[in-house]
Amino acid sequence: MCIIFLKFDPRPASKNAYRLILAANRDEFYNRPSKAADFWGTNSEILSGLDLEYGKEGGSWLGISKRGKLAAITNYMEGHPNPNAQGRGFLVSNYLMDKDVDSHSYLKKICAEGHLYNGFNLITAEFK
Repeated sequence: MCIIFLKFDPRPASKNAYRLILAANRDEFYNRPSKAADFWGTNSEILSGLDLEYGKEGGSWLGISKRGKLAAITNYMEGHPNPNAQGRGFLVSNYLMDKDVDSHSYLKKICAEGHLYNGFNLITAEFK
């Protein structure tokens, strides 16, 4: 099971407290190839792990950009997953790479396209 823990405090109680605490697991097939979290993208502005599985290369499950965009995805199993569905990891990567789209607009777009993917929960945010 994929799990994301998120705590956001815009005004932490002390100067040493964290504004954002995020923990997640990638509960995927253990032998599925992936790249550990590192900076990538234009001017190395995106930090995330990357999927290396054939046909899904470049997707991610959790990432953040230097511009303050955050995206995370969890998958959930459906009765009969579609083997021809688009890779869900691109939902994260595409959001982080698109400099012109805000979180709300991106989620509205994905709501209209959700049927193209197997089951997922997507979190997007902008920290400014």
